[in-house]
Amino acid sequence: MTTPPPERVVEQFPHLDALRAVGAVAVLTTHTAFWGGEYTDNGTAGRLLARLDVGVALFFVLSGFLLSRAWLQAAADSSPRPETGHYLWKRFLRIVPVYLVAVLAALWFIDANAALTTGDRAAALLLSSSLVDPSFPAGLTHMWSLMVEVHFYLLLPLLMLLATGRRGGLDVRRTCAVLVAMLVVSVWWHLDGALRVGEGRSIDAGQWLPAYLGWFAVGIGLALAQVLLVRGRAGRGTTLLVRLAAQPGVCWSAAGGLLLVASTPVAGPVLLAAPTTGQSLTKNLLYAAVGGLLVLPAVLRQRHADAPATTFDRLLTNRGARHLGLVSYGIFCLHLPLLHLVMWATGWELFAGRGLQIWVLTLVISVIAAEAAYRLVERPALRLKTLHPLRRRGAAPAEKSTAATGSTTR
Repeated sequence: MTTPPPERVVEQFPHLDALRAVGAVAVLTTHTAFWGGEYTDNGTAGRLLARLDVGVALFFVLSGFLLSRAWLQAAADSSPRPETGHYLWKRFLRIVPVYLVAVLAALWFIDANAALTTGDRAAALLLSSSLVDPSFPAGLTHMWSLMVEVHFYLLLPLLMLLATGRRGGLDVRRTCAVLVAMLVVSVWWHLDGALRVGEGRSIDAGQWLPAYLGWFAVGIGLALAQVLLVRGRAGRGTTLLVRLAAQPGVCWSAAGGLLLVASTPVAGPVLLAAPTTGQSLTKNLLYAAVGGLLVLPAVLRQRHADAPATTFDRLLTNRGARHLGLVSYGIFCLHLPLLHLVMWATGWELFAGRGLQIWVLTLVISVIAAEAAYRLVERPALRLKTLHPLRRRGAAPAEKSTAATGSTTR
């Protein structure tokens, strides 16, 4: 009889739930501001509203951090690696049920989708519209980022194999080489790859995974630093990150400054005109830095148990903020179909103002719908995670280290 591996100590990251809520509300806000015509009528504030799509970068950094840690921990401890089949099953249960609710609602109730072909509908249901069309159907245009997430989920086991190998021990140089390669691919995709792939085809390859590998690499890099720090292997780079993480106000102020830079023309237009390759890359790199700075103090700041809570702690660890993070995936998925509903029910015209009213109505309805989706769809689906029939006996459970926080992707 085989002895099962010991339970890995669960490390807590209580700030991350609220960060997921920040990302979801940021994405909702930028969409409602666009529909209200706020981008061009409010100067710098309007341009900053346009750049709140940085919430997607925050999601991707969180995904890179949370999902890679199980592999990095296993390599560092020479313990069993996460079992890929079980990991993918949990990702399926986490993403697909609520996504299908959003897709069916959008395809059924939004008039602009009435003329879609069977192929268009099938592509939307399979989360692949951006692979065959310039965008997703009406009410689902934000799902390009979820498609990128899913492709990252599929690629992650291979990335972790390349980063950690099959032998015991965590080779920091090897892992960093993989992260650098991810960043290089992302840079190349913005400057040349997307144009080559999309040439002569009615698609937007700039919304595919290669363009955002750098954002995920930032999250994986933070996970690497955290794993090394806990095991007393902090080098010069990790030590510098820990010192910066000790100052959350500095990190978040720097992120705000970079977002302000991103609101200028160096990061491209705020409306629907296509940016140049240089502008696209600049925006991507600025967003990667913003996402990393927002997450950094939440995962690498060292606090004594008896230290008083700071404003940063009080804001991100209160029950309301954490619960909003718990239902944030539903907010993300459902807010755009519900924004269509708000505009239809009120009779308000597109780009005709009322940005604040649109934002309030959409946010309130989205939170209510997300709460219902969490209780009726997400939570029941996640109860099936132990029923995966292909899980190997004795294999390490994927994402075990994040279970206590609830901080899985979105």
